[in-house]
Amino acid sequence: MTHDVVPPDDGASPEVLALAKVVARLRSEIADLEGVAAATAVLERAKGVLMARTGISADAAYERLLERAARRGSTLMEECWIALGRIRLEADPLVPSAGPAAPAENRQPPGPAVGAAGPCGGPPDEDGLRPLLARIAECLAEAGDEGDIAELLRAVLAEAVGVDAVMIYTVSAAGSLELTGHAGVDHELADQWSHVPPLSGVAALEAIAARHPVWLEDPVQDARRYLLIGNPPERWPSRAWIPVPSEGIARAAVGFLRTRPGPFDPGTRTLLRRAVRLCGALLRAFGRPDDGAEGAVVPDAVEHVQRILDVLSGPAVLLTPLRSTTGEIEDYRIDAAAPESVDVAGRRGKELIGRKVLETYPTVAGTALWDGYQDTLATGAVYEGEPFRYQEVGAGFPQESVYSVRATRLGERLVVSWIRHDTSEREVRRLADMQRLGNLGWAGWHLTTDRVVWSDQVYAIFDREAALGPIGLEELPRHVLPEDQAGLGAAVQRLLRFGHAVDRPFRITTGDGVRHLRIVVEAQTDASGTPVEVHGFFQDVTAQRDAELALRESERAVLLQRGMLQAERALAARLQSTLLPIPEQSLELAGLCVGVACTPADSGVNVGGDWYSAIELPDKSALFVVGDVAGHGLTAVGTMAQLRFTAKGMAITGSALVDVLRRLNNLLLHTDSEPSATATMVIGRYQPEGRRLTWARAGHLPPLLLRGGRARFLPQPDGCLLGAAHDSVYRQAVIDLLPGDRLLLYTDGLVEEPGEDIDLGLDRLAQDALRLMGEGADEELARTLAGRRMANRDDICVLDIHVPDEA
Repeated sequence: MTHDVVPPDDGASPEVLALAKVVARLRSEIADLEGVAAATAVLERAKGVLMARTGISADAAYERLLERAARRGSTLMEECWIALGRIRLEADPLVPSAGPAAPAENRQPPGPAVGAAGPCGGPPDEDGLRPLLARIAECLAEAGDEGDIAELLRAVLAEAVGVDAVMIYTVSAAGSLELTGHAGVDHELADQWSHVPPLSGVAALEAIAARHPVWLEDPVQDARRYLLIGNPPERWPSRAWIPVPSEGIARAAVGFLRTRPGPFDPGTRTLLRRAVRLCGALLRAFGRPDDGAEGAVVPDAVEHVQRILDVLSGPAVLLTPLRSTTGEIEDYRIDAAAPESVDVAGRRGKELIGRKVLETYPTVAGTALWDGYQDTLATGAVYEGEPFRYQEVGAGFPQESVYSVRATRLGERLVVSWIRHDTSEREVRRLADMQRLGNLGWAGWHLTTDRVVWSDQVYAIFDREAALGPIGLEELPRHVLPEDQAGLGAAVQRLLRFGHAVDRPFRITTGDGVRHLRIVVEAQTDASGTPVEVHGFFQDVTAQRDAELALRESERAVLLQRGMLQAERALAARLQSTLLPIPEQSLELAGLCVGVACTPADSGVNVGGDWYSAIELPDKSALFVVGDVAGHGLTAVGTMAQLRFTAKGMAITGSALVDVLRRLNNLLLHTDSEPSATATMVIGRYQPEGRRLTWARAGHLPPLLLRGGRARFLPQPDGCLLGAAHDSVYRQAVIDLLPGDRLLLYTDGLVEEPGEDIDLGLDRLAQDALRLMGEGADEELARTLAGRRMANRDDICVLDIHVPDEA
């Protein structure tokens, strides 16, 4: 190739001659670079052929080429062409060459057409991975760009593993993804996904960053984590993103998309990884920037710009114009950003890279700023606009800010910086809001000039008109309550004489009454230690003081109430102990052994109303009663005593059990308390002649019978709890006890747990009783059962009625 250069003797000016020399030198350098790039591509293709044929690594393939060249006395490039020539000779000589490049929409994989008998045609072999990889390697010699590689991979892998589409992404210097090659993807979808900002949830970007394949095999789960390509995304239910191997930082990834659902089997995963590795050298060669592109800012330059912006103290960005098909600028993309750059959504620095200007500042379109950007790109003149107001919407309400913007052209891009003028005004508003919400205000006293400055909130705290001006430090004690004047005055004098800081409460009188204030100030001194300036703040702590007084009164009331409750508990406990003496040993009544256990609750300050009776009646029968009065404290103990003694009296006089319950019910319904007390009760009379037990209940839990190694609860006769309703009906039941039987009467504290069904507690009681009987704890069954409830929240009362075995 020759280049026409103006000869020195044709009368051209020195300036033209100098320019011609520069052009000639640049053209020579471009030719050299093109030669280097072409040689590198040939070398990488030859290495790929050896890797596929022999299964060796890239370094080993390079060493083998060098060894062959030295043995034959040829150059490395000659040996590479020999290796590639052997591939073409092995192909069918009747297959025509690829011919001119086809349009992108009609592009076929490089080499012979798919379906021909050549190495790149026909269905893939089924006898292992190496034939498929060899076919890819052979056809790579004909690949001219990433699009050729994508078509080749899809053609070879389509029938073998069901690959329907291939996408190749390369990471730009700004961190975004650029679609550099694709196959099996329509143009509309390719345009939509041609540029992907560095967002989270991008599988290709994650694969490149982690240097590890990402396998997407569950569309539902994958859609929750990743941005899925496709319209609809379910078009490809299984995908694989495999990074292109690189000795340095990974910069590219290949995506394999399948319409076939389900996971990739191990063999397919191995094949796809090796195929990407085989194409890696050529993809890296294609991915090198073209330094000779006139007027363009190459990725390396973008990276340099980003490094410069990283050290700037103000906001600045690098913008790339995005043009329509007619060449008109539709928007700008941010390719680099300084750390202090921020948009209306709060994104900062590199979070802006890849986003569009109309996405970050949506209302600048059509403004003078927008026109200034276009003029700078067209003419190269620096744009410095007048300060303008920009309205942005944040947190649901509009905010106005004032900006000055400067834009300069860099190649085909813009470097834009700006200054925000209203930052100080916003900080003043924030300070005022903070003082108002905290009910405090700042103040300053310049002692050498007698100048005093108060913030607006201090005037509000003192309920003082701003026209009256602030109050001097020495005058301040005269404006407080007389009781606080001496203490505050002494503190102010120490501050003015010695510079001692002040943090002191005091009170003032306002139109709303007495206010409790706090002053916190410190002094600045000169070289001799004399105070020259005092600054600090006043705070209105009236609400806090009122809350402290209310809390103190509440604590005093709580302590008083606690003392009363403790006294009531002590009295109730003494009454309960007097009314319900617990025997130290088992009772013997009517030929029965009766164990008794009454355990108070572990928590609370009140005594409950659980009670029992176990006495012998005049006819030598035995009366057994277990009851539970609702509530706690003295009232419950009083009701318990009333029921206990009334039931014993009526039973001794011969009243029937159901009559006893009916009269006790009427007794509670006609007490003076409002509302009336309620209670549950189970009562039984045992006649020793026939070991017959007649019993009745009023809303109480059923007795538990232990007989012959089994436990069952007795069927319950009708009976509503006492004090619940007028004219309640009570019925009785009869059971004949056998030698060895045990009958447990108990209150609900033995079985109930908060939030648990009562049936679970009853089952637990039956199991525990049988287990204790089997372990030989039958002598102290009642006390053992009550003692196992270590964290009982209610009183427990248990009667263990035991029929001795016959001698």
